[in-house]
Amino acid sequence: MVSAKPARALPAPNDTVRRRSSGYQAADYIRQLIFEGQLKPGERVPQDDIAEALSLSRIPVREGLIALEREGWVTIELNRGAFVNALDADAIRDSYELFGLIYGFATRCAMARSAEGLVDRLAELEKELRDTDDPAEVDRLAAAFHTATVDAARSPRIKVVLRATTRLVTGNFFEQIPGAIDVERKGAAAIVRALRKGDTEKAADEYLTMLRRQGELVVSAFETRGLFAAA
Repeated sequence: MVSAKPARALPAPNDTVRRRSSGYQAADYIRQLIFEGQLKPGERVPQDDIAEALSLSRIPVREGLIALEREGWVTIELNRGAFVNALDADAIRDSYELFGLIYGFATRCAMARSAEGLVDRLAELEKELRDTDDPAEVDRLAAAFHTATVDAARSPRIKVVLRATTRLVTGNFFEQIPGAIDVERKGAAAIVRALRKGDTEKAADEYLTMLRRQGELVVSAFETRGLFAAA
């Protein structure tokens, strides 16, 4: 009789994972494992152990893997399982370039459609960003800054596009990515300065610059963690 394979001890899912629906939970948790180096490029994804760690059946784990295959994180092989892909630095840069373009577009829409009170709200959030070094608080304030811009754009389509984008870093971005707090502060300040001057195009450009810089920091973090294919 063949003995059962011992269960793999996996770390607890972070708070971001816990807040998602079951299929999304599985996908976020697998991203967490890859980012933390628990699952390495070429390694088989232990579906049973992941289901146990999340207290889920294998069905949402498979759903999560299908989503991750579409995003390029894993490859599913018939009758063999899912295997972690080596990530690509250019793909990460492209993701943050797109974020910058979307938020820049949202800034233009916001100033054209419902600018009243927006600049003051963004300035208030930017000041709070300057006054804290707590990553959890920075995460809250940065999210509020981006949300205020998107809400003022009054574009359901922008929200749909943003919901469809993938978080490359699980957990608190500003804890996980060295230097991200400083980039966020400088970017928010530059956006507010441009809006105070009535220069919407400059503000949109500053949004793009900020997200590009965050993307480079993510690339550096992924390189440090050995998540890219060897040259």
